[in-house]
Amino acid sequence: MSIPEIRRTLTAATALLVAATVAVAAPAEAAPVSLVADPAAYVDPFIGTTRGGNTWPGATRPFGMMAWSPTATTGDQTSAPASNGYDYNVTRLRGFSLTHVNGAGCSPGAAGDVPILPHVGPVDSSPTADTKDAKYAATFSHANETATPGRYAVTLDSGARADLAVNTRAGVGDFSFPAGSAASLLFRTSNSLNGSEDAGIDINPATRTVEGWVLTGGFCGRRGNGGGATNPNRRSYYKLYFSAVFDRDFATTGTWRDSSRNPGATTASGGEGYLTGTDRAGKGSGGWVGFDTATDSDVRMRIGISYVSASGAAANRETEVPAGSTPLTVGNATRDAWNTELKRVRVGGGTEDRTRAFYTAVYHSLMQPQTMNDLDGQYLGADMQAHRLRPGQKAAYGTFSGWDQYRAQIQLLGLLRPDVAGDMATSMIDFAAQNNGVWDRWLHLGAPTHVMTGDPAAPTLATWYAMGVRNFDDRAALDSLVKQATVQNPDALSDLGCPGQCKGQRPTLNTYLALRYAANDICHCWGGAAETLENSLADFSLAMWAQRAGRADLYRRLLPRGDYWKNTYNPAVGYQAARRADGSWQAGFTPSTDVGFAQGSSATYTWMVPQDVSGLATLMGGRSAAAARLDTLFHDENGNWAVLGGNALRYDPTNEPGIHAPWLYNGLGQPWKTQETVRQIVDTAYGVGPGGLPGNDDLGTMSAWYVFAAIGLFPQVPGRAELLVGSPVFTRVELTRAGNTRLVINANTTDKYVQSARLNGAKLTQSWLPESFILRGGTLDFTLGTAANTTWATAPASLPRDH
Repeated sequence: MSIPEIRRTLTAATALLVAATVAVAAPAEAAPVSLVADPAAYVDPFIGTTRGGNTWPGATRPFGMMAWSPTATTGDQTSAPASNGYDYNVTRLRGFSLTHVNGAGCSPGAAGDVPILPHVGPVDSSPTADTKDAKYAATFSHANETATPGRYAVTLDSGARADLAVNTRAGVGDFSFPAGSAASLLFRTSNSLNGSEDAGIDINPATRTVEGWVLTGGFCGRRGNGGGATNPNRRSYYKLYFSAVFDRDFATTGTWRDSSRNPGATTASGGEGYLTGTDRAGKGSGGWVGFDTATDSDVRMRIGISYVSASGAAANRETEVPAGSTPLTVGNATRDAWNTELKRVRVGGGTEDRTRAFYTAVYHSLMQPQTMNDLDGQYLGADMQAHRLRPGQKAAYGTFSGWDQYRAQIQLLGLLRPDVAGDMATSMIDFAAQNNGVWDRWLHLGAPTHVMTGDPAAPTLATWYAMGVRNFDDRAALDSLVKQATVQNPDALSDLGCPGQCKGQRPTLNTYLALRYAANDICHCWGGAAETLENSLADFSLAMWAQRAGRADLYRRLLPRGDYWKNTYNPAVGYQAARRADGSWQAGFTPSTDVGFAQGSSATYTWMVPQDVSGLATLMGGRSAAAARLDTLFHDENGNWAVLGGNALRYDPTNEPGIHAPWLYNGLGQPWKTQETVRQIVDTAYGVGPGGLPGNDDLGTMSAWYVFAAIGLFPQVPGRAELLVGSPVFTRVELTRAGNTRLVINANTTDKYVQSARLNGAKLTQSWLPESFILRGGTLDFTLGTAANTTWATAPASLPRDH
C-alpha cells in the first residue's frame, strides 16, 4: 500500500492504541530488579580500539571539546595505525593528542592535534627529522595502561609516565620521569593526523607557559577523490589553539622546524602539508621544554584548548582546571559527569559482559557531537570566523557524521537529551547559514567535508522534532532544508570530490526532480540508486515534519517524493539498481554490485526503505515473499547465520545502510525473526574487549544500534518517533529523558522470544510502540521465552504503520 493510502489510518489507529493502554489496569509489579548503581564502572574505553572500530581510550567528557588520547605509530610520522591514531595492537606512541573524532571510517580521519610526548633522553636532533619515529617515540605494555571515563594513564617503557584527566575544554596531566634522566615534553604542534598548513609555538620560561596553534583540516584528506591534490578536503578549515602552564620551572627549551633544531629558542612555526610519504615527511615544527630530574622527577601541566583564540584557551584552562587541580580531582569530577549521563538509562538483570558492552556503547554514543564554544560563548563557525551563542543557547556543537548518525545515534541523543539535541539543531542551522545556506552531509567541527551521500540533516532534525525537541528555530530550519531540497545549488553540477566527497549537496537537483530518480550517468554523486534512496527518505522526513508543524501544503508537496525510491527498483531483477538518464538500467547488474551505491551493495540497499515496508513488500510479491527474501540477507545458502559482514550478498553490521534491516521482519508480519536476528547480531558481532565492535563506530552510531538492540526497541523510521519492538537483554530498563519523562521496560527473563507483552498494563498485540511512549513515557512488560511465538503481533492490523 502506498504512503498516501496508509497515512489516513494513522491518527485513528494511534488513538485506539493509546486509549487501550490507558483502559486496562497495570498488573502487580514483581520484586524489583537491582539496577546498576555505578554505570561508569562498566565502561571500558578499550572496546572498539581494534578490528576497525576506530575508537580511542583517552580522556574526554560527555560531548567534550578536549579528547586527550594517544597517537600511535608503526614507523611513519605522517601516518597512524587507525583513523583516530590508536590501535590496541600497536604499542608504540609518538604523543598524546588533544583532539579526536570517535570511530571515523577513513584513515586517517581527522584531528589528532598537537601530540605531546614525555621524552626520556636528550633532544639532540629535530624530532621532525625522525621520519620513522625511531627515536622520538616510546613503546609501552598494556599491563601498564589504564583508561576510565575521563582519565587515562600509561607508563612507557622509557620509564616516563603520563596521567591525564580532562574537563570539557581543558585538562591536567601529571608526567613523571626516571630520576636523574634527561627529561622533556615535546610539543609536535604541526603533526595533526592529516598534516597541517601551518603551526606555531611560543614558550615563555618566565611564566612557565607553552602556547601554540595549528591551522589544519583535511578530513579524510588522504583519499584521492577528485584527482589527487584536488580533493576538496585537502584544505584548512579550523585553527586549534592551546595554552599550557606548568607547576615548575623549565631547565631547557628549544624549538625545531623541518630538520633544523634550535636549542634555547622559544618560538617556531611551519606546517607539514596534507599529503603523505616524501611529500610530508620531515616537514613541520614544534618545541620542547626540559626539566631537572636530579631532585624532582615529576611535573604537572594544565592545558586548555580553543578554536577561537589563545586567550580563550587560557581562560578555558583557568576556569575548568584551576591551580591545584590534579588528575584525581579532575578525573573524578568527569567520571561523575559521565555517571550523570549514563544513569539516564539504567539496566539490571543482564550478564556482566552485556552490561559492560551496553554502558560502553552509551559512553561512545555521547562523545559527539562535541562542544565547540569557549566559556565566553564564542565558537568557530563554518566560515572560519568567530561567532557567539544565540540567546538561550547553552552550547554550540560540531562534528556531525550525518549519513551515519541519522539511523540510530541521533535518535538516542533525542531520547536521552532532547535539550542538548535542540542546541545541536541550532548549531546545524547556524553552520548552514554560515555556509551560504548549504547543509553539508558531514560536518567536522562546523566545516563542510562533503563526505557520503544524500541529505542527512533533513531526517536528523525531522526526527528530533518528532521526538519533542522544540528548543530551536524549527520553522527557519524547515524552510532552509526545503529550499535545499527544491532549489538547485551552484555546486550541483560539479564532480569535484566525487565519488566519496562530492561537493554538491542535492546534486543535479533539477534533473532529479524531473526524472524522479538520480540518473547514475549524470548525477554528480557517489551513486544514483543510493542518492535516490537517501533523498526519498529525507523528503519523507521533511513531509512528516511539515505535517506536525501544521503546514499541510508543504506536506502534500513533499510526501510523494518519499516514493521516488520505486523508480530505481528494477522489477526485472527484484533489486534496487543504477538507472541512466534515458531510463535504461546500468548494464552488468548483479545483487552484489556496488555500482550506483555508496559503501554498500544492491543486496543491502534494496532494503533501505523503512518509510514504506509494505510498498517494498508489494513489489517483492507480498509480505511472505519479502520475508523469505530477507532471510537470505541474514543466512547463507546452507541456512547458516551470516551476520558478521564480509559478503556483499549478506548483512553487513559494519556499515549503516542496512543496520535497520533486522527490524523489518516486524513490518513483514514475522516479528519473531527480528527477535532472533537482532539477538544473533548482539551476541556475535558485538562483544567486550578491544575487538568488541563489528566495524568503525562512526561517531557512536554502531554503539547506539547496540543500545537500542539491548533494550529491545529500535526507531522505526527517520522523521517519526514510533519504536519497533524486539526483546531486551536485561530484565529491567529505566530510561529517564531530560524533563523527567520515564520509560520502563520489564521482562521475566532474558530469553530472546516474545511470548506476550503489555503496554501500560494493556495487552499489546502490535510489534511497535506509538510516539506517545517516547513523548509521555510508559511501561512495557515482556513475557519472554525460549521458543518463537509465531502468532504474536502477526495480524495485518497489528503491523507497524507506514505513514
